[in-house]
Amino acid sequence: MLIARTVAELRQHLSAYKKPAFVPTMGNLHEGHLSLMRMAKAQGDISVASIFVNRLQFLPGEDFASYPRTFDSDCDKLRSVGCDLLFAPDETELYPQPQSFKVLPDPALADILEGQFRPGFFTGVCTVVLKLFHCVFAHSGGVAVFGQKDFQQLLILRRMMSQLAMPIDIVPGATTRAPDGLALSSRNGYLSAEERAEAVQLSMALKSLAASARAEAGSGRFDVAAAEAAAMAGLRERGWLPDYITLRHPSDLSPVTVVGPEPLVVLGAARLGKTRLIDNLEI
Repeated sequence: MLIARTVAELRQHLSAYKKPAFVPTMGNLHEGHLSLMRMAKAQGDISVASIFVNRLQFLPGEDFASYPRTFDSDCDKLRSVGCDLLFAPDETELYPQPQSFKVLPDPALADILEGQFRPGFFTGVCTVVLKLFHCVFAHSGGVAVFGQKDFQQLLILRRMMSQLAMPIDIVPGATTRAPDGLALSSRNGYLSAEERAEAVQLSMALKSLAASARAEAGSGRFDVAAAEAAAMAGLRERGWLPDYITLRHPSDLSPVTVVGPEPLVVLGAARLGKTRLIDNLEI
């Protein structure tokens, strides 16, 4: 696996390829990242990963300084799945000047759910993703693989690619879960042993809400708001601090008022101790 530390090195390595397949990460890799990397291997003529902890998507008081940085073990994991090229810039390389030009995503998508509780988060995500895409895809179009655990992020990035007419296909990768159902996340490492045992309750709350919605689909009897409130109350009783558990339309994340036969998605975010977890389940 080649490692490029500068944009110039990266572009030089990629100049001979027509279809890079790219997986951007912030490092501290787990099996979920590796599953995306395996997908990328089958999508292009060279597989590329990046490791960059992006300051722009952390709010004041969040864990930018303490976010786990495990570069050597990350490299070993990427090699184990056959990654061809790793882009690992430092902050001065990717942001040689303060990043005053930023991408402002559609507020209808970006100012709800995660954006409501983490204002400016998606501006930071879209800005760094667009910049990484210009670095990786300077000579061609290609494919970028993102995990479906970040459902709202995936939707926003797809919309950004469409509206900016970029020749890059956004490919979703299914959420990788632990045997008990917990969605894998780099932040799961913050959980104590007791919190880790409890953490599966978030996915269980989403499954319960999804099952109730399915059972009543088309009946006209399902009270969406009451079911969402009950799911959040159930987590609060267990010591969680939920931000939201909600049923939405997957195409635009608009609220659901009547449950019918159309596809839906249940999304949740909640804090357990000091750790904020997110998850979703498509119905």
